[in-house]
Amino acid sequence: MAETVHPFYAQHRDAIEAAMRQRLTLAEPMLRERAHLTDIDGFRREVMDEFAIVLPQMPYVGGAASRMSEVFMRLTGFMATSRVLRRHGVPLADIRDIERETHKAQLLTVPEAERLAAGDQFMSPENQTLLREQAAKSVTASHQAECPEDFVYDFVEPGPNDSFEFGINYRACGFCKFAGRHGDKEILPNICGLDFDAYATRGIRLQRTQTLAGGASHCNFRFSRLQRED
Repeated sequence: MAETVHPFYAQHRDAIEAAMRQRLTLAEPMLRERAHLTDIDGFRREVMDEFAIVLPQMPYVGGAASRMSEVFMRLTGFMATSRVLRRHGVPLADIRDIERETHKAQLLTVPEAERLAAGDQFMSPENQTLLREQAAKSVTASHQAECPEDFVYDFVEPGPNDSFEFGINYRACGFCKFAGRHGDKEILPNICGLDFDAYATRGIRLQRTQTLAGGASHCNFRFSRLQRED
């Protein structure tokens, strides 16, 4: 019996697929140079076929009410690309570089003013309040029962000697759960590496010294603003 796509993701499928096609176009030079692929059109078809498998596997983490839904929709497509690259025998290090460079290139297609405005919104007191609320909700038994594949995290206030503005400790990761269930653990660290450019292109410095995917007890995200040129 074929798996069904959650209605929330089905609603956004066209946008997710359009973003994936854009990434594949941006990735073409590296696919030729690093992955040594020649049939790029065939590779595209393989990736989109794999995405049709990945999409119904995507766990529901709260839909529009959860900030993590956007993260899943933005990054889970990389699982499809990485699976196909692995089947083509591409080393994990090359997959990491291909994914990260194309992710960054895609992020930079958004005008700088728009990216920086999004970064300001993320760092704003209002958003920090929302993050505190969602962090508190993520640990509740009722939310974990409703969305068992969701992230579980704590909001971290800076201490007197800290240089970051705020932090998040992820104690359970939706991507780790996804990867463990579907055999993607070896490519998971490459997905984690995409976070740095996602924040840097919005004017935010991410510091992180450990991850759940790397065997730590939690992922320690710490956020501060990057200095901007006048």
